Amino acid sequence: MKKNHINIFKDRGIISISGKDSKEFLQNIITNDINGVDKDNSIFSGIFTPQGKYLYEFFVIKSDNGYFLDSSAEFMGELKTFLEKYKLNSDVQIKDISNKYVVGVISNEKFEEIKKEENKSTQTIIFRSSPFFQDPRSKELGSRVLSNLEKLYLTIKKLSLKIEDNNDYFNIAHKAGIPIKSLKKLQNNLFGLEANFEELSAIDFKKGCYIGQENTARMKLKNKLRKKLLPLVSKENLEIGSEITLDGNQIGKLLIANPFPFGLINTFDKKISELKNKEILVGKQKAKII
Repeated sequence: MKKNHINIFKDRGIISISGKDSKEFLQNIITNDINGVDKDNSIFSGIFTPQGKYLYEFFVIKSDNGYFLDSSAEFMGELKTFLEKYKLNSDVQIKDISNKYVVGVISNEKFEEIKKEENKSTQTIIFRSSPFFQDPRSKELGSRVLSNLEKLYLTIKKLSLKIEDNNDYFNIAHKAGIPIKSLKKLQNNLFGLEANFEELSAIDFKKGCYIGQENTARMKLKNKLRKKLLPLVSKENLEIGSEITLDGNQIGKLLIANPFPFGLINTFDKKISELKNKEILVGKQKAKII
């Protein structure tokens, strides 16, 4: 990412979780450890089905009154409904505040410069009343900013940042094996571990119970992970659900289509390094695993 550029994502949604029981409430649901979230640190996490399958993903950032969940806007309605279902008698307030906030991404180089000027060294800082934090999934994805739109544009002006087209960011994420678009296509179609939640630092195997924890732990301990979500490239128009074959043998299925396709690939028989850059067929279309 370019040092003095910023990406602005208006297709993100923000849910506020507040109230005296908010910490315990989230700890019993999400895959990562809420104890790792404070003013100095933010995490990437998610929610699985009781069977351990992918349901939602989001960042968790500390707020003044509880926590912010930064998630894809396509999840907002059902994620809020899901959380409210688990609220029961807890002292927890759940609000969709997406209309008040916007998410930006800057380079880690720029973030380090800001931290130096602010005499900070933590993964998350508060700058001009807004949380800035390094993306815990990958250094390739820079650092995130959570701010209201007016304040963000004032920050952009103060830092002399140039707004960049988001397509470059999507390409970087795709090459890093991290899906950003069409995440709803993953719901209930693969296990959380198959969606690379461990590699993305989204699971804490030492924390207490959470939804889907039992089956997820069993897959991890008994080495039952057979498939992985991997990025593909193709000049053809790929169709979701198509079988993926290599040398005439089925090795997976396409879950996310163009422009940034991902397939659930059998990695039990072959190492991922042996699959990369080999020509495969997605249905009848030529493609490669990258």
